[in-house]
Amino acid sequence: MAEAHQAVAFQFTVTPDGVDFRLSREALKHVYLSGINSWKKRLIRIKNGILRGVYPGSPTSWLVVIMATVGSSFCNVDISLGLVSCIQRCLPQGCGPYQTPQTRALLSMAIFSTGVWVTGIFFFRQTLKLLLCYHGWMFEMHGKTSNLTRIWAVSSSQWRGSGTWMCIRLLSSRHPMLYSFQTSLPKLPVPRVSATIQRYLESVRPLLDDEEYYRMELLAKEFQDKTAPRLQKYLVLKSWWASNYVSDWWEEYIYLRGRSPLMVNSNYYVMDLVLIKNTDVQAARLGNIIHAMIMYRRKLDREEIKPVMALGIVPMCSYQMERMFNTTRIPGKDTDVLQHLSDSRHVAVYHKGRFFKLWLYEGARLLKPQDLEMQFQRILDDPSPPQPGEEKLAALTAGGRVEWAQARQAFFSSGKNKAALEAIERAAFFVALDEESYSYDPEDEASLSLYGKALLHGNCYNRWFDKSFTLISFKNGQLGLNAEHAWADAPIIGHLWEFVLGTDSFHLGYTETGHCLGKPNPALAPPTRLQWDIPKQCQAVIESSYQVAKALADDVELYCFQFLPFGKGLIKKCRTSPDAFVQIALQLAHFRDRGKFCLTYEASMTRMFREGRTETVRSCTSESTAFVQAMMEGSHTKADLRDLFQKAAKKHQNMYRLAMTGAGIDRHLFCLYLVSKYLGVSSPFLAEVLSEPWRLSTSQIPQSQIRMFDPEQHPNHLGAGGGFGPVADDGYGVSYMIAGENTIFFHISSKFSSSETNAQRFGNHIRKALLDIADLFQVPKAYS
Repeated sequence: MAEAHQAVAFQFTVTPDGVDFRLSREALKHVYLSGINSWKKRLIRIKNGILRGVYPGSPTSWLVVIMATVGSSFCNVDISLGLVSCIQRCLPQGCGPYQTPQTRALLSMAIFSTGVWVTGIFFFRQTLKLLLCYHGWMFEMHGKTSNLTRIWAVSSSQWRGSGTWMCIRLLSSRHPMLYSFQTSLPKLPVPRVSATIQRYLESVRPLLDDEEYYRMELLAKEFQDKTAPRLQKYLVLKSWWASNYVSDWWEEYIYLRGRSPLMVNSNYYVMDLVLIKNTDVQAARLGNIIHAMIMYRRKLDREEIKPVMALGIVPMCSYQMERMFNTTRIPGKDTDVLQHLSDSRHVAVYHKGRFFKLWLYEGARLLKPQDLEMQFQRILDDPSPPQPGEEKLAALTAGGRVEWAQARQAFFSSGKNKAALEAIERAAFFVALDEESYSYDPEDEASLSLYGKALLHGNCYNRWFDKSFTLISFKNGQLGLNAEHAWADAPIIGHLWEFVLGTDSFHLGYTETGHCLGKPNPALAPPTRLQWDIPKQCQAVIESSYQVAKALADDVELYCFQFLPFGKGLIKKCRTSPDAFVQIALQLAHFRDRGKFCLTYEASMTRMFREGRTETVRSCTSESTAFVQAMMEGSHTKADLRDLFQKAAKKHQNMYRLAMTGAGIDRHLFCLYLVSKYLGVSSPFLAEVLSEPWRLSTSQIPQSQIRMFDPEQHPNHLGAGGGFGPVADDGYGVSYMIAGENTIFFHISSKFSSSETNAQRFGNHIRKALLDIADLFQVPKAYS
């Protein structure tokens, strides 16, 4: 491999007869190919930068405009209205390229055409941005389309049927690149303070008695009248200047400035396909998966991945995908930073307490799956023991951030420790080879929960929690991911994972014995062991971080289960959003579990705006609590309960749409709070709002972002989604994936140290709540 050969490509020996030079022709060939590959990447990035910069224009359209101008001139038609002649007169006189009248005329027409072309691009971009600012279509029911939306969507029949929204399509080409729409996306708007306050008070009304609500009203009114106007001015000013007035502060203050462990508190996990198995061979599965991941990275670098489109036409922001690979969170005493490299040609691997560096390329060529399988098998067969302090080294990334920052500065800033740490931090991603076997057995309910626990924290020292993601491989070939949260949100890693699993299953394949297809190249240099010199003082810090992480991991109760009675097939028959259905069921389940309502967090994306990330949907509403209370009373008719449920579902859908369109509550209040801190302004209202605990934190897991196969033909190609730890010590974390027409996966977390919560108990309440709500519509028997 090029990197391995570079050390021996050029050697010399001093002899009595002079200096003896020795060149390795094969090694120089690999060095040459590696350099060619590097230049190809640079040229591709330059080309993509140009194409992205002129989108929705193109070099072809530029030539068409020039040809039209020149052609009209030959026909004695001046479409420039005299501008070409004016430009020609302004060109410098004399020798050189301007000496003939024909050359000067052609140059003038080219300059005019380029100006028209650039003006057209600017016009189209601004028009597209204006169209994308319109979100009225989201709030309209099918069959009740407004005239404005009809104009925007061309016709109501297309709105309801094919989904071809011509006003948008006319302004975008058929084959946009990944980042083509970035400059056309609108900025996230800053809501009016009065609207945010009104929605906030409405959200807490069902959680407060009359006296508490009156007190909160007074605090809110005082803030709105006295403090907010000044803070809002600064926030609006930032929204004019920055690409997104929330995202940079959100990343810094919610993620990077957090000093508590990333494990459980911030990182989340993603599961493999759970109903099918492609191979039991650990190294073979890794060979295919990692090859597919680097294929995805290549597409990402070349911007060949299609932008994600809402309803197939409205583009979503893609900026979060930039840092998917070659990214590491570097610890600091006060705040962490995200280190992102333009490229990385290796992965870091952990197995049985040892760290390895595994090259992904041979010269300019990406290793084939069979070569990667051979390399991983070499690691699995390596009998060497861990070096002193090496086995639990990764526990530093699982403990407190301050302790890790201090240890990094003291023990990893020079020598072999620095070199080895850089090999990990500069890797494309991290790979953990586990000795245990985990998978989902439908006959063993506990199997899914144990699988989730292994992905969430492992043994606290066999994951590098600072990497953008860790690929986890179990002995039986089952896989999973543990992802760091600061660089992006779950839909981004889900996009990668769908591509990788689809490529593994439908494009790469395995032999009958479960190995990768093809014959490996045995001449490849084996993976390199990373060398450490970890002193006793550092080993003590590692052990301390491990104990902190182990206590945190042991306190997490995780209950995962597959809900089989029905999925979105039945929910559609109830004429409501599947997400609203589940969220209302969670409210009913929580009231049965705790006997009270609580502040509920549901994550919603804001990627219809440039650099948008998430917004909070406060799912506990007056409408949902009214439904829950009526269900608990047991004296209402099914018709009344259905009516209350539909009101609650309609309210939830409206709140979700408001959050998606930039009219949420919590990000606005969060930014106002930060401005108040910068200005040294005290606000009792903001202090109280930002300190309220989210005792029920929920998230729906996205799926089918990439259509690599027909789910109807392959119904068992289902991942189980993923999960995260509880946000509050006495609360629940719930993630769910409505995986198909007939199933839903749930991941519920809580803490053993809380006497008020129990994840399995809550899961049972969720099951019953879903069935009870479905029973109101009298259709569950067909799905039982």
